[in-house]
Amino acid sequence: MLVFRPRNIRLGFYRYKDMQLKDKVIFLTGGTEGIGFECAKLYRGAGAMLSIISDSEESIHEAKAKLGGDDIIFIRADVSQAHEIKDAIAGAIKKFGRIDVIHNNAGISNPSKAAHDTTEDEWNRLFDVNVKGIYNTIRFGIDELKRTKGNILNTGSLVGDIGQEIHAAYSATKGAVNALTKSMALDYAPYGIRVNAVAPAGVWTPMLRTWSKQQPDTSLIENYLDEIHALGYCPEGDVVADACLFLVSDKARFITGCILPVTGGAELGYRRLVDQHIQKNDI
Repeated sequence: MLVFRPRNIRLGFYRYKDMQLKDKVIFLTGGTEGIGFECAKLYRGAGAMLSIISDSEESIHEAKAKLGGDDIIFIRADVSQAHEIKDAIAGAIKKFGRIDVIHNNAGISNPSKAAHDTTEDEWNRLFDVNVKGIYNTIRFGIDELKRTKGNILNTGSLVGDIGQEIHAAYSATKGAVNALTKSMALDYAPYGIRVNAVAPAGVWTPMLRTWSKQQPDTSLIENYLDEIHALGYCPEGDVVADACLFLVSDKARFITGCILPVTGGAELGYRRLVDQHIQKNDI
């Protein structure tokens, strides 16, 4: 079957046609690579100023070389550490005078294991980054969002709704993100704060490439990732960034509590596998 694969070309569309985020300040965690980096580029092109958070000095250095400028600050911080995020929020406000959007994109996926094979340290680290990280940014940023009537965006995953083989802990964290998104939408609606999430399926990012190397048969992973999407291919992060731009912009001003699938229809036939290569360990 021939599959149409759109080329990843932008030509400055948002910069020149519609400055949807002009003068907005976005606090973006995990914004130096993958989906987060694609969002950073698009947000900036739409007129936003950015505070980009990462716990990797190397990743920050590489992103800064591509995105450096007075309208962006990079802060090294671990989202699971409350004091580091408290300081990062304060640093963003000191630099730009406000925060309009908190985009909780930072996340990890390791390990690729069934629940019983996951160590306690692995389990705790996944929840500390993927769930507690959101708690920390909101804990220290909510007062500023109340002042600016801003909004919150969480990067979730389709697996938070349907689960995934040999990825129990990660799927559990993304299910928690879905529930947290909806609960926060209710809690903060009286303040005019919208809360939404995007839920991708497969997206080619450094994290997905790491995941693919952990699978029982790596030779079939690329074909598998193409086949699970009804549209026939596994996309790059720009497709998710486009959805994120919409949700954080005023064009989504009456949308809250939404878990938006950006999946190429994967949820319509997610069990259509190239081959079943699940670990044969006894459970």
